[in-house]
Formats: sequence, structure tokens, C-alpha cells
Amino acid sequence: MLLEDFNAAGRAEAAAALRPCLDIERWIEEMVDSRPFGSTGSLLEAAARAAEPFTNAEVGAALAHHPRIGERAAGNSTEARLSQSEQATLGAPVPAVAAAIAEGNRSYEQKFGHVFLIRAAGRSREEILAALHTRLAHTPEEEQLVIGQQLREIAVLRLEGLIGA
Repeated sequence: MLLEDFNAAGRAEAAAALRPCLDIERWIEEMVDSRPFGSTGSLLEAAARAAEPFTNAEVGAALAHHPRIGERAAGNSTEARLSQSEQATLGAPVPAVAAAIAEGNRSYEQKFGHVFLIRAAGRSREEILAALHTRLAHTPEEEQLVIGQQLREIAVLRLEGLIGA
């Protein structure tokens, strides 16, 4: 979809285009209501700021759509394909690192009650494992802020691909 098409789309169509990027209704509404955007850059800047900060309920709903890091998203939806593409950049798993990420995922979920979320694109498995260990030391409040930022980074990355930047 081109930026011009997004700007001209009906409300429902524009919202549907955004949903695979970040399925938080308030973010989608703010983005749709902010149209028209003069450039892809201004669209991406707005996406990075929209609906700041996310509520715990919004984050919980968004996290329900994300697979564990290191696992392929199931299905053939646009969101699943985007997630598969993002995690494909991790390269072939090294068994010891993959096992450490799986164990870290379990520890993280036990501590925080939801999946570990990180923008995988452009990061190695080792970088993700290091971030996972760092974030396990966070308080729930600290981690909530990091998750909000990660959701935004993922949304901007997906939106950039969607709008044909």
C-alpha cells in the first residue's frame, strides 16, 4: 500500500491495514485520525508516538498476538507472516543459544506473566539472549515501559514495510 492510498482509504480500510502492525485499538484510531500524512517519515514518527503510554490492558492484548522469541508464528495471517519474516533474520539456531532462549522465555513468562517481546529484526540470537537476561532483572514497572517501546519499534518496522517506504 502506498502512503497516498493509506491517506485516501476509508476509515475501516485504513484501520485494517494498521492492525497487523500493532493491534492496539487506541493506537490505530490515533493513526487513522491523524491522516493525511505528508511523508512516510511523518507517518513513522507519528506511529512511534501514538497512544503514549500504553495501558497494561493494551499491552496484554497486543502480547497475545506475539509468539515466543525463537518460535515461528502459527498461521498465514499478515501478522504471522510479518513475525515469521522478522524472526527469519535471526539465522540458523545454535543449539546452546536456542536452549538458553527457551529457558529464558520460561523464566520471563514465570516472572512477568506474558511472553518476552523484543524487536528481532536486525538482532542476532546472542543479542536477544543478552537482552532477555538484562530484562529479567527489571521490575514489572520497568519492563512495562520497555515492552511499550518494543511494541512501537515493531509497529514502525512493520508499518515501514507496509507503506512501501
